[in-house]
Amino acid sequence: MVATVLVLLSTQPLAAGPLAGNAWVMPVVTLIIVGREITMSALREWAATLGPAARSAVAVNAWGKWKTATQMVALTCLLFTRDGASTQLAAAAASAAVPLLAIASYLTAHSLVVYMAGVWKFMK
Repeated sequence: MVATVLVLLSTQPLAAGPLAGNAWVMPVVTLIIVGREITMSALREWAATLGPAARSAVAVNAWGKWKTATQMVALTCLLFTRDGASTQLAAAAASAAVPLLAIASYLTAHSLVVYMAGVWKFMK
């Protein structure tokens, strides 16, 4: 569902907020987040075939939980402001959406690095 929302939001520039009108923000964020999810799915499947030690190396951790929470809040803010609503709540959501999306992108990339470091020793 996150991938669907990201792809749909990528079809038009951000409607509001500090980066309003930029057409490159959402596609870049979408690439980072969806690419990580595909990589992690494959990595977890592969680790499952190697046994419990490898499987525990890619077990869900706090980084992934924070990544997901930040993504959900950022996407909710983006969906709320998508049509350019002009209320004070929409302005606050628009102001929060881009920084939250940047944090979510960082947590996405960082959590992938953490998982890859844990499973690296099994890649021989």
